[in-house]
Amino acid sequence: MQHIKPIHVVGGGLAGSEAAWQIASAGVPVVLHEMRPVQSTDAHRTDRLAELVCSNSFRSDDWEYNAVGLLHEEMRRAGSLIMASGDVHKLPAGGALAVDRDAFAEEVTRRLSDHPLITIERTEVAGLPPHEWESVVVATGPLTSAALSSAIGELTGEADLAFFDAIAPVIHRDSVDTTIAWFQSRYDKAGPAGTGADYLNCPMNREEYEAFIDALIAGEKTSFKEWEASTPYFDGCLPIEVMAERGRDTLRYGPMKPVGLDDPRTGRWPYAVVQLRQDNALGTLWNMVGFQTKLKHAEQVRIFRMIPGLQDAEFARLGGLHRNTFLNSPKLLDAALRLKAAPHLRFAGQITGVEGYVESAAIGLLAGRFAAAERRGHPCPPPPNTTALGALIGHITGGHITADDDDSGARSFQPMNINYGLLPDIEKPSTDADGKRLKGKERGRARKRAVSVRALADIDAWLAEVSLPASA
Repeated sequence: MQHIKPIHVVGGGLAGSEAAWQIASAGVPVVLHEMRPVQSTDAHRTDRLAELVCSNSFRSDDWEYNAVGLLHEEMRRAGSLIMASGDVHKLPAGGALAVDRDAFAEEVTRRLSDHPLITIERTEVAGLPPHEWESVVVATGPLTSAALSSAIGELTGEADLAFFDAIAPVIHRDSVDTTIAWFQSRYDKAGPAGTGADYLNCPMNREEYEAFIDALIAGEKTSFKEWEASTPYFDGCLPIEVMAERGRDTLRYGPMKPVGLDDPRTGRWPYAVVQLRQDNALGTLWNMVGFQTKLKHAEQVRIFRMIPGLQDAEFARLGGLHRNTFLNSPKLLDAALRLKAAPHLRFAGQITGVEGYVESAAIGLLAGRFAAAERRGHPCPPPPNTTALGALIGHITGGHITADDDDSGARSFQPMNINYGLLPDIEKPSTDADGKRLKGKERGRARKRAVSVRALADIDAWLAEVSLPASA
């Protein structure tokens, strides 16, 4: 094999780890730069690659009827390191794919460290990468260093647009009162590694719920620095108290919805429910689902112990905030994720304007494949927009920038989770496989499945088209 110059990947999170794996799997050397532990962050606890700093859930694993489950399956077919490692260390979580966060990160770190074409350098890349690095994937995520953010801003002429993501608390399982809380998945649904009884459910009656809402709204919150004061939240990761402020029933129709959960003490759905999901393989730690928060730590302990079943809760980790930054990607990036102002730089992960673990890793997968194909001299067009991968990159690189009648200059491009709304529509089937006429919601579900079946056929065809030969 002729000598191939390495591709540099900056950032060892989910996107950077996936990009490095895809590049090396294509026979191209990689230098993966991760600043931890030389330079730590406010959110990370370890120096492991692909450390999960918020939830331990990759969300739904149902490829037939859920867009993120479809994205899971497309990534698996593309040889995703993140999905393979998640599958090895999955935990019971109803219809979701949740992972043991420590074992998962150890798995990713080991696989990358053992790969003969991957070199891991524990150094911070301050500012723009050196000019002699001819091909670079920047995957620095929501915690991009100030020096690099500033350098990117100077290069592109774009002001940063930032928002906050909030982290949910984790509770010691043996401190939960199971005479009140009970095990059940919503509608008893079992998912990967699940049994249908994968969540701990803490019920509330109306009086308890109203008192809890009052406490959330009145609780003392983390104060913002002056430069953070106007930073908006991403709606997919709102702090629990911010949701409470938007309306007293917001939580009952969001993370505290009681539907499909039968309190064994009454045989009925409660007025509201707080769910806990297993956070490690031992089952000793459970996280509060949807309970991201910016409450001060002492307030979290006080207020969350108002929840029935958590009156004696011991917290392994309390909630917190981290700042997120993303590019105006529709304007700045081309269809291969290259920075138009400096095409030797590609971007991947949350910095491109996707939201969610799996979405970030998916863009890392694509950036790695694009970079490797370019290095090897083989064309690699983006996946078709009928696939979840293609729809996601289409949102990033083809989304709108500002409204025509907006004279403020503010961007309207915002982070997005994968959803069926990003994929082209398909005619709703009118009958099922047995010829029975479908009605109402059944037709909607049949449409989702038809979109998913089409997507998997199209991703298989794309992968066959762009697969690289074993050697250069």
